[in-house]
Amino acid sequence: MSIRRTSKSRRVAAVASMAAVLALVVTGCGGDDGGTTKDPGSSSAKPSDGDKGAKEDTAAGDQVDQNAKLAQVNGRDGLTLVVNEVKRDSGGFVTVSGVIKNDGDGVRSGGQWAGTESAVLAKNPNSVAGATLVDKVGKKRYYILRDTDGRCLCTTGLTAIQPGKSVSVFMQFPAPPETSTEVDFTLPTFATASLKISG
Repeated sequence: MSIRRTSKSRRVAAVASMAAVLALVVTGCGGDDGGTTKDPGSSSAKPSDGDKGAKEDTAAGDQVDQNAKLAQVNGRDGLTLVVNEVKRDSGGFVTVSGVIKNDGDGVRSGGQWAGTESAVLAKNPNSVAGATLVDKVGKKRYYILRDTDGRCLCTTGLTAIQPGKSVSVFMQFPAPPETSTEVDFTLPTFATASLKISG
């Protein structure tokens, strides 16, 4: 009788142990987000493919006051960049939002704004991934943030801007220290603009 109880107790203990292990495995796998943390209020949704990313990224500029004008800089071939907002977010980054307008007479693409870094170009060919912020006080340059797959946290899919049309853009950078309230912003082919950080 005691042998039967012992073997039954062992079976119950084995089943309970297996259930506990399975529960740990399910819990460990269920919340995996690839190591990235997203602020639900931010516009840095991770795109699942190029076309969806372009729509999500470009729409991020729609939440910004288009009438605000912190700076306006001229680029090549009749392009103009108007910066509407430079906001420090609680997640430890700064978001620059603006509008690129084509006042020229030909179609313009975003390939020239992705920068020259080959790893960035491979994942973000038609984007504003080449933008930088410079904290002159802290003497530090900040590059656009990227997700774990190497995609920039910025507007992508800028294949063509027709003459007379404009497109909303955004770029997210690591935040300079709180003591730095002004940065120099550069996007390839555009002049440099000094911008005040809000928030």
